[in-house]
Amino acid sequence: MRYRMLDANGDYTWGQAGQNFLINSPAAVGQAILTRLKLMQGEWFLDQTAGTPYDQILGAGTESTRDLAVQTVILQTQGVSEIVEYASYLNPTTREFIWAVTVDTIYGTTTVTNGT
Repeated sequence: MRYRMLDANGDYTWGQAGQNFLINSPAAVGQAILTRLKLMQGEWFLDQTAGTPYDQILGAGTESTRDLAVQTVILQTQGVSEIVEYASYLNPTTREFIWAVTVDTIYGTTTVTNGT
């Protein structure tokens, strides 16, 4: 597994004589999780089935499906062995959905969150 590192804005990093790649590491799997969860299902023209089904996460009536949808995407990410710990929080005032997950990967354990 090989991923180009992202900067704080989520953009690719360049240069650094090839030292800006995550290769066969828990961090590479963590970045793969974030990348998959940021891709909305149907958004990629080459594969309309790829991505996250946000219709099951956002909006009214998704209380019973949102965590399962996020966890399913995580578990289907290359390199993930199992979810060790998962937590989520929906702020009803701001409607912000925050999740954090610790996963066992084939390279070790990592924690990933979409919260700030």
